[in-house]
Amino acid sequence: MNESAEFIEQTVAKLVALYDQPFGGTGKKGGRYRIPAKLVRDIAGRRRLYEDDVKELTRAMLEKGYVLIDMDSFFVVTSANTFVNYRRANEDCLE
Repeated sequence: MNESAEFIEQTVAKLVALYDQPFGGTGKKGGRYRIPAKLVRDIAGRRRLYEDDVKELTRAMLEKGYVLIDMDSFFVVTSANTFVNYRRANEDCLE
């Protein structure tokens, strides 16, 4: 396994583990969360995350059933199942 694939795999594993971990003092057992970009860089062991790195992380998270959303200064992690029950837009609603 090359260095890039290893850092992606290890970072995804930590982000997924955080999803199930209770934190934040709200009494929630786990679930969606936001995480500062700096902390993601720390987890990844990188000074910078380039656009390609974020794309690879996003793809790898999706493969595990999670969505990683880049909000510039922070990331949001949520389950891909979150979006299953959203109402659907179609051509009729655009008219």
